[in-house]
Amino acid sequence: MSMSAFFRALHNAYQAEIDDLTSDSEGKDVLRQRLQEKRSQLAFLSQMMETAPEMVAVVFHGGFQFKVPAVMEQLLTLESDEFPDWDSLADAIQLTPWASKLADVLLKEPMGDWFMTVAATLEYLYQRPSPHQHDPANDEEQDDLPDHGSRSQTRHLDHGHDFDADDDHAQKTDQEHDDDSGDWLEGQGFDRKE
Repeated sequence: MSMSAFFRALHNAYQAEIDDLTSDSEGKDVLRQRLQEKRSQLAFLSQMMETAPEMVAVVFHGGFQFKVPAVMEQLLTLESDEFPDWDSLADAIQLTPWASKLADVLLKEPMGDWFMTVAATLEYLYQRPSPHQHDPANDEEQDDLPDHGSRSQTRHLDHGHDFDADDDHAQKTDQEHDDDSGDWLEGQGFDRKE
């Protein structure tokens, strides 16, 4: 599934923001403390919801549960002026209690609904490994992980090409997600993208 230019642009900025918050100058993990500080500055940060949403969205890091990934995958394809109402996403996205309290504050703002959709989608994108994107920087990390057989198992077909069962499954799953997302968006009044 393709990603909109809007989320492509924000994805790296959001990741960089999390990376900046993760460790101090001595290399100690300080993410939890820094996120708490950011959350305590929510009133100030809310002024940047529209101009720098990635800087505000980090306050929700770890605060979303994604119940319907197909909906999230569809949101990734939308530009910033195409988002459904935040309330319509309630079945797909759930907030932890602490995140819900923060959301209540931001949803009172004129761009609150829009921002919450952006924040949830950026966090989903941050958490989700993409089968369509190859990041050479992760190769070393992947080499260090124990191989449980599912990722790298390939079998040789008679016509001489390697076949990765996981890639085939991912393509089928993506198609199912596309179909489910299209159905959901149609139910929300959007035109189906073909």
